[in-house]
Amino acid sequence: MPTTSATSNAPHPFEAILQRLSQGDGLLPESEINLLEVMGILESYGHVINDYQINLRYIADQQFLVLFPFYKYMNGDVSFKRLLKHWQHDRINYEFSEYCMKAMMYHGGGGMDAYLDTPEFIELANRAIAAKTKNNPLIQGFNKISSEFLLEQVRQMCYYRALGQFWNIMADMFLALADRYHRGEIKEIRDVIHHVKDGLVSAAADPIYYSVEINGETYDLIPKSVGLTFLVDTAIPYVEAVFFRSLPFMGILSYNAQAQQLPAEQGEFIYGALYADPIPAGSAGVPPSLLARDLVRYMPEYLMAYYRTFSRGESDLSVKSIVSFQKSMFCVTSAAILGLAPHPFDSADAKAQAENRKHFEAWVDRLINSRSRLEIVQTG
Repeated sequence: MPTTSATSNAPHPFEAILQRLSQGDGLLPESEINLLEVMGILESYGHVINDYQINLRYIADQQFLVLFPFYKYMNGDVSFKRLLKHWQHDRINYEFSEYCMKAMMYHGGGGMDAYLDTPEFIELANRAIAAKTKNNPLIQGFNKISSEFLLEQVRQMCYYRALGQFWNIMADMFLALADRYHRGEIKEIRDVIHHVKDGLVSAAADPIYYSVEINGETYDLIPKSVGLTFLVDTAIPYVEAVFFRSLPFMGILSYNAQAQQLPAEQGEFIYGALYADPIPAGSAGVPPSLLARDLVRYMPEYLMAYYRTFSRGESDLSVKSIVSFQKSMFCVTSAAILGLAPHPFDSADAKAQAENRKHFEAWVDRLINSRSRLEIVQTG
């Protein structure tokens, strides 16, 4: 980790940002344009992740151990009209939500990651596997040969469900924020950050759980008694995996270890939303391009009107929407940083202020490698 101001007399390279955090502000500076972009994109994103969470939960609940789920993006509505829209790409790109789910599963973290390796989970998962494969001797035989394969599929189903629950809460939070903005209650970036922070804190102890019904019987996979909760076991691992680390996009970087384009250590991954340079790739399967299309589908008119005033108008919405999305994620990250601070930001106690300062520095230091992106958003 880079040397911080706590161990050096030199001022911190992001001293102005640390000062803003200590005052309850965030990584993104105040400006009318920043507020317009952040609110417009979060309003759209609230609708997008609401669609995502419905599909993730549908897959976890209704496509459990369906090894070839051809219709998993249909949410149970398999019709010729729906298929035509799907084939014409007139649909929500649920692949992006799966990209985020796989990033969380790969990087782990939190109590859920630890629980999925426990004997308790393995016993529950094997019970569900036995029930699901009871009338399928071929899969039963395969499972005996490769006992970890189906178990790993169940672990993945748990991440589908957990991310669905997480986004269900976040969607409500962002859509409530949009309602407040339209009522004139959200007037600055600080208001956005504190709305999200208060929402994260309010939902912190909401339970994360998962059970699946097989042949009329319910099988617990993540019982409420395990004690997994929204903030510690999904929100923080999500920020870590998706905002900071994430995964390189196939077709953009080589996955060949000999090419040495990927770090040797997971902790050195820096492909997350806070580091990414927006690219108008438009290629199938590149997550930002898929997300951009979904954001445009729900984009409010006030943000679209602003985009028409510069650059190439509506012809470069993929780039513009992802730039705005990145700004909004700096705000969400700010909310998480403030919400996890050991003491209230307005504490008058010198010791509390010093501990908060160390907390803020640890987070901001992680963005040193994203200096170009962080400096860009500082200029609006």
